[in-house]
Amino acid sequence: MAERYSAHLVGVHARPPLQVSAFFEGGVAMDALFTSYDAALKAEAGTAKAAFESAVRGRQLSHEWRVADGYIDAVLASQARYADLLVIGQADPDAGTSTPTDLPEAVALSAGRPCLVVPRAGAERTPGTNVLLCWNASRESARAAADALPLLRGSKKVTILVVDPRSSPDGHGAEPGADVAAWLARHGVAVTVLREVAADNDVGGVILSRASDVDADLIVMGLYGHGRMREMILGGASRAVLARTTVPLFVSH
Repeated sequence: MAERYSAHLVGVHARPPLQVSAFFEGGVAMDALFTSYDAALKAEAGTAKAAFESAVRGRQLSHEWRVADGYIDAVLASQARYADLLVIGQADPDAGTSTPTDLPEAVALSAGRPCLVVPRAGAERTPGTNVLLCWNASRESARAAADALPLLRGSKKVTILVVDPRSSPDGHGAEPGADVAAWLARHGVAVTVLREVAADNDVGGVILSRASDVDADLIVMGLYGHGRMREMILGGASRAVLARTTVPLFVSH
């Protein structure tokens, strides 16, 4: 994608701080702990840098590598604010690593920038040719559609998915999906509107099913969080799609 859009690609590795139990006794044991921790940090950073350099090797691509100290969610949120897009992997609860299982949503809800979540199994195609845009006329869906506009303009097909729409003058309008379709058409985006009903209230399941039906290589949706605490509670559809998607997911809050 960086090559497609002649973008500058930044690789970021976070070095988390050492957390020591309050009951841990110092002295020689503490020195040994710090030595072991420092060695592990250097090994992890070296592995990450080697993977990044392998990915960009031989490509005509502007790029750089960064290492930052801090908790990974805070580091990525901060770094993302000076970029157009953050690319991050889908959480893997069975990975057995120290990476937080809620990392994608935590960063997406706090960064102020859109995130592209890559499925655990990877992406068979470069995303952005055949896009499923989830639309419910909310602030979050409007933000996601606007953030994804460069990708939508470069796509060959965009399907606007509207689930359980209700006509209203301050929301969907008289014909759900028509207003956003007209807006995108003015930007030269070819769109089709698809209206669905989630009879079992599993909106996330409907989104993933329709993405499969239209053979989408990218899902665009607003990310919904509730509350002002550091760990915001995700809406049901957001949580389901983030956990179960096998298609690259473009999310924005």
